[in-house]
Amino acid sequence: MVSKALQRLVSAVNRRRMKLLLGIALIAYVASVWGNFVNMSFLLNRSIQENGELKIERKIEEIVEPLREKIRDLEKSFTQKYPPVKFLSEKDRKRILVTGGAGFVGSHLTDKLMMDGHEVTVVDNFFTGRKRNVEHWIGHENFELINHDVVEPLYIEVDQIYHLASPASPPNYMYNPIKTLKTNTIGTLNMLGLAKRVSARLLLASTSEVYGDPEVHPQNEGYWGHVNPIGPRACYDEGKRAAETMCYAYMKQEGVEVRVARIFNTFGPRMHMNDGRVVSNFILQALQGEPLTVYGSGSQTRAFQYVSDLVNGLVALMNSNVSSPVNLGNPEEHTILEFAQLIKNLVGSRSEIQFLSEAQDDPQKRKPDIRKAKLMLGWEPVVPLEEGLNKAIHYFRKELEYQANNQYIPKPKPARIKKGRTRHN
Repeated sequence: MVSKALQRLVSAVNRRRMKLLLGIALIAYVASVWGNFVNMSFLLNRSIQENGELKIERKIEEIVEPLREKIRDLEKSFTQKYPPVKFLSEKDRKRILVTGGAGFVGSHLTDKLMMDGHEVTVVDNFFTGRKRNVEHWIGHENFELINHDVVEPLYIEVDQIYHLASPASPPNYMYNPIKTLKTNTIGTLNMLGLAKRVSARLLLASTSEVYGDPEVHPQNEGYWGHVNPIGPRACYDEGKRAAETMCYAYMKQEGVEVRVARIFNTFGPRMHMNDGRVVSNFILQALQGEPLTVYGSGSQTRAFQYVSDLVNGLVALMNSNVSSPVNLGNPEEHTILEFAQLIKNLVGSRSEIQFLSEAQDDPQKRKPDIRKAKLMLGWEPVVPLEEGLNKAIHYFRKELEYQANNQYIPKPKPARIKKGRTRHN
């Protein structure tokens, strides 16, 4: 009996052991399968994550690459190649102020002074000047551009002052005659005051208009002029005459070194296309196939010089010992009608010539006597008229193409006063 009971006990223990072993084996199997599953899930999630990150990186790269291109373009623009600039030692390099330096003549003068190696500060209120005219110098260590009206005082340190600030075409200076007078009187006083304070030499850009409608032909520097002091052009003519008077008062009373250039008709690239001057009007009308407008009979005479000749004359005068006024112009005289026909031929235009009523106080003759400039400055114009006109025509044609793309076509301004306009002076 005992033996059977023992056998039954051993058998029961063995069965329980087997169940336990089977349970343990089952648990181990499940754990193994679960581990593989978890591991596979981890690997799968990691793969999905990596693929997602790769796609995101690719998308970011697609977005960023154009930005990188723009940055490279900006870097190129910031590291632009300026026109060649001569190196000057400290003792030869001058600090030069050019008022009206973003205008037609002023910007060409700025180019020459910069390329000669000087430090140039351009002051302009951008009434007729444009930043486009000097933008190729922006960022250069020798160049500074200041938005400033010379009617307000200016305090800087300079060695030379080229005072060119003033509207110079009839529609522009007649547009606001009081402002024109202020610029040529108060503005000139401010620049003379600056020249006195810092012991700088000042060159005044005067004009052949100080001769008015001349009774002497050609006009020499000793001629006093024939000017209507209350006519529509008087704000400019008398403003410049007063500016010359101020210069010589400062020279005699305060010892300021002054130079006075009486500038005759000048043309070239960077002229405003619709500023109402003869050259810009004729070229613009010829290029657009419109009638060339001649005021009066067309028998009035003018003498036109290319802008580079004028700039060379201004620099020569500034650096000379000549303190009395000097004519700077081209003595080659043409009637307005001859000039209109010449531009028609150079452009290849079929435009007609249209005669309009003569403008008030329009000078009948204008021709400079430049013997003084030849003798004392060794200067005379060298650019032939047709060569200069072809350069101006090329510039105007490019401007028309540019403005056509921007849906703006300029129209020549008539040489008349605009009435009834209220403006801040």
